[in-house]
Amino acid sequence: MFDIGLQEMLLVGVIALLVFGPSKLPELGRMVGRAMREFRRASDEFRSTVETNLHINEPEPVIASEPAPAPPEAVATLPSEAEIPVPEPVPADAPAEEHGEPFVAKRGARLFHRRDCAFAARITEVDRVYMKRATEAEEQGLGRCPVCEPWEPV
Repeated sequence: MFDIGLQEMLLVGVIALLVFGPSKLPELGRMVGRAMREFRRASDEFRSTVETNLHINEPEPVIASEPAPAPPEAVATLPSEAEIPVPEPVPADAPAEEHGEPFVAKRGARLFHRRDCAFAARITEVDRVYMKRATEAEEQGLGRCPVCEPWEPV
């Protein structure tokens, strides 16, 4: 880690023994060990907090362009997650080929996809929600997938 060999470690140990003495050296080692343990614990806690807040472990599709932030009055009028209607789930025993609906979303997600999208393939059958029209998905508060860009012919 620090590229210190055995000879350098022995030299540091001898110098520490001469400076602090044999009676204080074990106490000094314990203090350094405690400090390193506390530092490691604090850095692990910080890393887990950042990962939790940024949702690093959740796979989400990459968005091509970042939308402009909404004005504060528009943010206040957005519906909460509890107010957004949850579409009815498809029974778990129903095969995927049976559904002729061209659009699919994951239950609780923010995006909907075309059925042949790569992200739609990752959604388990139990979590799939099928929709017949893109406008139906948008009415439920779902956004369009930036990868497959679902659209309806007019």
